[in-house]
Amino acid sequence: MMKPVLKADNETRAWFKKLNPLMIVFWRLGLGNWINIWPEKFGQIMILTHHGRKSGKLRRTPVNYADINGDIYITAGFGSISDWYRNLQADPKVELWLPDSWWAGEAEEITDPHLRIPILRQVLIASGFATYAAGIDPFKTSDDELESLTQGYRLIRIRKTAPRTGPGGPGDLSWVWIVTTLFLLVKLLSKHHKKR
Repeated sequence: MMKPVLKADNETRAWFKKLNPLMIVFWRLGLGNWINIWPEKFGQIMILTHHGRKSGKLRRTPVNYADINGDIYITAGFGSISDWYRNLQADPKVELWLPDSWWAGEAEEITDPHLRIPILRQVLIASGFATYAAGIDPFKTSDDELESLTQGYRLIRIRKTAPRTGPGGPGDLSWVWIVTTLFLLVKLLSKHHKKR
């Protein structure tokens, strides 16, 4: 049986927190599909938008997920100390930035032991390298071992309630690509013009 690493590893948790802002920028630039180009290795990744339980401010957190029969499932591998998990407990209304869509949704924790392990296994498989970094092989670990290794994990189902569109969603900074392209084109043309 492999030992779960992420549950107690504060260094790993800090590393993920440092990587989160970069992931969010990629999504805002419209690169969500590119981030999910190799889900078997890197995991299926989405952005979870939620409200801070104390501040009420909008928060965004990249998380691994599995889409099962149209519902989105995520797990708090760090357990109940995860800020986003605690925020969902205070306000279950969320938004999902999926690779190809944007949704409003409502979150609920799954505690039924008959549902938990089979669904959690699918979420862990969909999480790619993060699951192996936690010391879990979701393909070879038995149900009993998985239950033992993930006792502190929280399993969340998010039911999509309405599609979202408009400003403030994924790709809201995609205009940067147009400006950058125009800037580089002007630079290239001015260099070419100077050579003549």
